[in-house]
Amino acid sequence: MTLRASAAAAVLAAASAALLALAPQAAAAPVPQPQAATAETRAEAGRAAAAPETLATVSRFFAREGKVSLEAAQPRIAGEAVAVHYLSPDFVAGRAGASVARLEFLASEAVSSDGQRAALWTARTEAGWQVVNIATGDDEFRYARLGAEKLPGGTVFREPQIDAWYVAQGGRVLPLDEDAVRAVGAGGTSLGAYRARVTKAYGDKLPGSAYAEGGVAGGFAEAAAEAAVPVAGLAGGTVALAALGAVAVRRRRSPQA
Repeated sequence: MTLRASAAAAVLAAASAALLALAPQAAAAPVPQPQAATAETRAEAGRAAAAPETLATVSRFFAREGKVSLEAAQPRIAGEAVAVHYLSPDFVAGRAGASVARLEFLASEAVSSDGQRAALWTARTEAGWQVVNIATGDDEFRYARLGAEKLPGGTVFREPQIDAWYVAQGGRVLPLDEDAVRAVGAGGTSLGAYRARVTKAYGDKLPGSAYAEGGVAGGFAEAAAEAAVPVAGLAGGTVALAALGAVAVRRRRSPQA
């Protein structure tokens, strides 16, 4: 398992310049996200992703390594925004009625004229729905499709600490990628067994724990191996567009069949 190499200083500078067009967005602070995606929130996320100023920044993102010229990038938004869930700390803590995952953001898929793909992470902020991050690849969309095939109607979610993707429904948790297979086996596991595993792994690292109060990634976030990227920076094909403080370098790989 490897991280994409960090971009060179020149690319970091280019990414910083790319953010200037969205400078007003950077002043908008994140707010609590909806508990579930609705037709309305998907539409709001889609409008934010397709906004001219967003697409202008996405053009610079696709052109950052010279794969396509700024003028020729011509990004478009493909399909509807998808809900992206992450493992819930309430579930890890064993709180009664807690779902295995919580909604983190909505993602819209941007495609350039030369076939590059990127996920536009959209969140609700004090200024409304805005794109707050761009990440290379199409993990969010591929795993959403794969999860729907394996467990129609299930919740697709990511365990960010090990970069594993799963789908859960009806007391079962099934793996969608190689990291998840290593964690729960090719045949998956029960929801109870999965809770026991994540509680053992992360129960002492939740918000409010000594681990969290020590300033280690909030106690419940990306694994230490994933480097933090400044808001105005770009590394591993990830660029933050709003007041998130820092984002993590993404790992990209193909899902398991």
